[in-house]
Amino acid sequence: MLLDVGVVFAAYIGVKLVKKYRKQPKIINHKIATLQPIKHSLTNVPQKQQLLNEAETQKHQHYLKMSAVSMGLAAMRPFYPISLVSLSVFTYTALPFAQQVEKSLVEDKKIDGHVLYFVANMMMLSLGYYFTATLSVGLFHLSGFIVTKTQDHSKKMLRDVFGQQPHKVWILKDDIEIEISLEALKLNDIVVINAGEVVSVDGIITNGMATIDQHVLTGEAQPTEKIIGDHVFASTVVITGKIFVKIEKSGQDTTVAKIEQILNHTSDFKSNLQLKGEKWADTAILPLLIIGGLSWPILGPVGTVVILNSHIASSIRTVGPLGTLNHLTIASYNGILVKDGRVLESLDEVDTVLFDKTGTLTSEQPEVGRIIQGGSETETTILTYAAAAEQKLNHPIAKAILTKAKQANLVLPNLDDSKYQMGYGIMVTLGKKIIRVGSARFMAMEHIVIPTEIEQAMTDAHHEGHSIVMVAVNQHLIGAIEIQAVVRPEVKKIIHQLRKRGIKHIAIISGDHQQPTQKLAKSLGIERYFYDTLPEDKANIVEQLQQAGQSVCFVGDGINDAIAMKKANVSISLRGATAIATDVAQIVLMDGNLSHLNTVFDISTELNANLRNSLMINLVPKIIIFSGAFMNLGILTAVTLSGSSFLVAVGNAMLPLKQVSQENK
Repeated sequence: MLLDVGVVFAAYIGVKLVKKYRKQPKIINHKIATLQPIKHSLTNVPQKQQLLNEAETQKHQHYLKMSAVSMGLAAMRPFYPISLVSLSVFTYTALPFAQQVEKSLVEDKKIDGHVLYFVANMMMLSLGYYFTATLSVGLFHLSGFIVTKTQDHSKKMLRDVFGQQPHKVWILKDDIEIEISLEALKLNDIVVINAGEVVSVDGIITNGMATIDQHVLTGEAQPTEKIIGDHVFASTVVITGKIFVKIEKSGQDTTVAKIEQILNHTSDFKSNLQLKGEKWADTAILPLLIIGGLSWPILGPVGTVVILNSHIASSIRTVGPLGTLNHLTIASYNGILVKDGRVLESLDEVDTVLFDKTGTLTSEQPEVGRIIQGGSETETTILTYAAAAEQKLNHPIAKAILTKAKQANLVLPNLDDSKYQMGYGIMVTLGKKIIRVGSARFMAMEHIVIPTEIEQAMTDAHHEGHSIVMVAVNQHLIGAIEIQAVVRPEVKKIIHQLRKRGIKHIAIISGDHQQPTQKLAKSLGIERYFYDTLPEDKANIVEQLQQAGQSVCFVGDGINDAIAMKKANVSISLRGATAIATDVAQIVLMDGNLSHLNTVFDISTELNANLRNSLMINLVPKIIIFSGAFMNLGILTAVTLSGSSFLVAVGNAMLPLKQVSQENK
């Protein structure tokens, strides 16, 4: 029977010699070389990786089928004279296993689980346990097949999340719509997109309006209305309407392409629990080999083989990545972009959530509060003049004033002179009148006197954390408009949910003054707040909290928070899809608001529970196998128990992906 082991090693050496002296064409390279360029792809790199993964899956599938044949032949071996055929097929299926062992020993320079299991496998063969040996090799190929197949499936689901780009697009050229291929698009081309079509580029609407489904990017099921001046993104879908989009980004520069690149990178990260499991497994390998060797005189070769099969190395390396990858898929389906897979695990340890105030707890878009009269002009007149001056501008204050004017159904006059003086304010000409809209400093620069009642209103507004926009006609200040920050409607519910899940410390950090920051904190039921903080101070506060033993999650808009985000244990940004390439946060909420913050925590909790369950599912049966070696546990029973626990652990790791699949049927 030792001759059988010798045949396997001789075959492996022979194959290596043949490969060394004879150039073997590789199917996968041939496939990549002959692959016709897929012109509608985001980038060719993911395609090549996809092709490699598919080839790897097919290889494992092939060897898995041959292992089934090998097991069948081994089962028939006692009854039919097919020893040579059985050994030949077994040797064929064992060669990739031997190749992996050589890689571990020669390239990685370590004795890992593959080495351990291969030693046990060759001992089974030498002892005449042919069926068990073939079963063990089959489990090796099954493990590889499950990993590559799941990775392919998960990546496919992620690609489905982000849709498929069209092969051809329509562009507007010399007022005529013409159809061209996607790769022929150029920057600043005008793409025409009709209802039911997929947006193929990132750009800005120059004409038309549409209702767009952005679920693939933001996770938000409610379609969004888009008008002239709004941005649209590749892989979103126009539900109704027709729009003309000026290209800002196309191909691999689009937001969706960058997301795919990030996800490809993210899926390679290993969780800390998995790393711990692998460390435990690697640490136990050599002692287990020694115990197996020392037990030979006492338990015999069968007991030694059983002991060697009690290791968790291969299974933990399989189920750990599966669990992490599947939870990343769930995050993506909810409009949550995770740049580092490990951060999901770290989030479960967070006990402190630090919210940046402006743009995070409050909306980017403020609203008009009071309209203060400074003379005989009515509130309607003051608002009309202000809106007329601001109507061609796109900053948040202008939008707030124009929104208020629209709600009041005001008809704005046409400006005779559209020359804007930008700085602390705006100056426009309306007939014989000069309208000035801006800050108190702007009015002082223009030598316009501010009435006492307006000064008092400005003091009161600043005390409340609001700002004041002055409105003057010619050299007289006719009134002022109070601009108020708006607290996001979902904030109170989110803070309640964070407390309910056990977050001990919640705080606000703001560059604003004490009174408005304190008022906001009180209204939200938050005890601690930091005010008058500069961007660099935010990072110091994070560091101080960490030195006090707290694990900090910083939630901000990513603009002035980069330093603090890098310091925090976990950083979450609300900048949304428009800033994927530059956002430093580890997690980005693609819809640009806090609606999915608790979803992130839920996914983290579920991932950690899944990883712990997988570890226990693998560990408990292995302990039973090890103990069974001293109670005459058979080799076939040990291998079957080991394989069964592996399949159960894989099933546990696959549960999240099954949930997503069912939701999308």
